[in-house]
Amino acid sequence: MKRLYALVAALMMGLLPLKAQELVVFPSENLHCNDSVLVFSPASQIMARELPTLILLHGYSGCYADWSRHMDLQSVSDATGFRIICPDGFYESWYLNDAKPENMQWRSFFWEECWPLLDARYGLSPEKTFIDGLSMGGHGAMNLFLDHPERFRGAGSMSGILALHHSGGSKQIIPAILGVGDIEDPVVAAESAVNRLGRVKEICGDAPKLIVVSCGLQDKFLPATEEFAAALKTSGLQYVVLYSPEAHTWTYWTWVLPLHLKFFAEEL
Repeated sequence: MKRLYALVAALMMGLLPLKAQELVVFPSENLHCNDSVLVFSPASQIMARELPTLILLHGYSGCYADWSRHMDLQSVSDATGFRIICPDGFYESWYLNDAKPENMQWRSFFWEECWPLLDARYGLSPEKTFIDGLSMGGHGAMNLFLDHPERFRGAGSMSGILALHHSGGSKQIIPAILGVGDIEDPVVAAESAVNRLGRVKEICGDAPKLIVVSCGLQDKFLPATEEFAAALKTSGLQYVVLYSPEAHTWTYWTWVLPLHLKFFAEEL
């Protein structure tokens, strides 16, 4: 454990050399365990700080390595110039704080522990940093963006459960995490990204922010994206909504991620 804390300290102080691919493992008081973060940097710009950055979240039952198992993220990083950062959201955290303090406080972990480490190590410029994810991670990405929109240039969601009452098999899991008894509880609604869009204007005013959401027309969670898209129309925000004749599959997500990155790159 002492060696692990020493590694984290070295990372935060920038004492260890950067590599194109890095696995950073560090202990977390908020998670009550370690978290693993997989990082891909453009091979030609390994030592550069404040690169265009995408924080990329996985879905339900996944882990930090999910995206890299299904597509070559190093090639994506090299081709786009984006540094891609994949933290572990665990099997079913929903990227939320559990109502019981002895359980996982993922949101607090991200802001209090993960973000400072990544910022110290790589430099997270608010003008160049985006966050995105699929399914459970689509909601997590959008919710984290809405926590602090001033820290991002934009956010995305692929097949995201952006209105939590559409969460299907997690309709028991999410209320339990939040300490309530039903998915229709106001506490759940208050945590749904679809109900938090107003925070962008409240915090950032007219500063440019881009939201990109996509979903397959055969996806069982399509209503969540449609509800979020309807809210975007009256939000006054800059946004892109993409629909394709696909389902809730990795075939779709690996196809649509480069499109999201294209929009993010054009925004820069």
